[in-house]
Amino acid sequence: MSLAKSPRWVDGLRSDYEKLFVEKWSSYMGAVLLLLVILGLMVNGLVWWIFAGVRLWGDWLNNLIGMGPVLGIPRELDSFWMHRMSLMNITLVLGAFCAALLSRQFAPNRPPKLEYVWAALGGTLMGVGAALAGGCTTGGFFNPVLHSSPAGWAMWAGLLAGAAIGFKLLMWTLENVEWGTRPPAAVQIPESITRRYPLIGLLVALLVLSWAGTWLYAGTEPLASRALIVLAGFAIGFIMHRSRLCFARAFREPFVTAEGEMTKAVILVLAIGIPLVALLFQKKIIDPYIAIPATFWIGSLLGGLIFGIGMVFAGGCASGALWRMGEGHIKLWISMLFFAWMGSTASALLKKYQITSIDESNLDTFERTAVGFQAYLPDMLSGWGPALLVSSGLLLLWYALVRYNESTEKFTLM
Repeated sequence: MSLAKSPRWVDGLRSDYEKLFVEKWSSYMGAVLLLLVILGLMVNGLVWWIFAGVRLWGDWLNNLIGMGPVLGIPRELDSFWMHRMSLMNITLVLGAFCAALLSRQFAPNRPPKLEYVWAALGGTLMGVGAALAGGCTTGGFFNPVLHSSPAGWAMWAGLLAGAAIGFKLLMWTLENVEWGTRPPAAVQIPESITRRYPLIGLLVALLVLSWAGTWLYAGTEPLASRALIVLAGFAIGFIMHRSRLCFARAFREPFVTAEGEMTKAVILVLAIGIPLVALLFQKKIIDPYIAIPATFWIGSLLGGLIFGIGMVFAGGCASGALWRMGEGHIKLWISMLFFAWMGSTASALLKKYQITSIDESNLDTFERTAVGFQAYLPDMLSGWGPALLVSSGLLLLWYALVRYNESTEKFTLM
């Protein structure tokens, strides 16, 4: 006796579901969708940051273990839900978690014991690097480049060098360190639960939408503005998971496999985004200096170098770690714990010893610190024409190097 076939329209719905929620999205499409969310935030006077929220988590941890007074961290801190960047990070994880459930890809992943050591080391280096550069790959590289600041390009150079050094160091450990390399037993999830993943994912999405709607109509401006952050963070996490978008891969993969798709996706989003963001600045919709760290060029370059080494050992950059946390990677939870803790500690120490504190003598146009200043190309080059020309030239150079390496593998370190 043959089983009855599903109606054609049911098969069609199932096929559409697989394409939308299960099959990997193009990296290029993911990058463009990410840009649209970022532009939406900017039109509303907001910027996508990650490190500020992560550092707040570390501040809470330092206060909890009694290190706050020693480091000069205030006792009274914003809550995780009211701090805008912390809230965006939390909802980014939720967006990735939802996408992982809908695609049936959520799975708690326990790495070998040695990977926990690398997670702690990588997170520590990422925290120190982000504190020096004034941000991670998002706030120290991506946003400044998008905002026409050479600080982002200085960190770009540091990240490239750091990724190369980090990969060589990691390869050495794989060849010479044997302790803790045996993988643990896989975490088994009952099939009765995994079958319900899509329904659980749908429930998560509905709860987040209800959350945002409740805040939007709460009648208070602070909650209404945070409703947008809830939706934006959720969308970013969903997009990054579906497209596997990761800034760490953009810097690491050319040295590992010569594969440059992720790098070219980042180049594409910057090539589209820089002139669009320039229009927002010219219309005075948002202040460009709000997302430019006072770290050009020493802090950006050195911070990028340290961060680049760290992200290789950690297994991802800040945004990549967050969406992989939502997918169930335990190593990235450890990386984020140390990233937050050391990011808070390093930031407090650098500020305490006036390395990244503001020079009050020069605040007319930009902030200045011991490791750099807020560099903005249109002001430095007396106009948008030269500024856009410089940015375009650097993007073209990066693309040419990546494309050359894809064909020749000259820069691979395997």
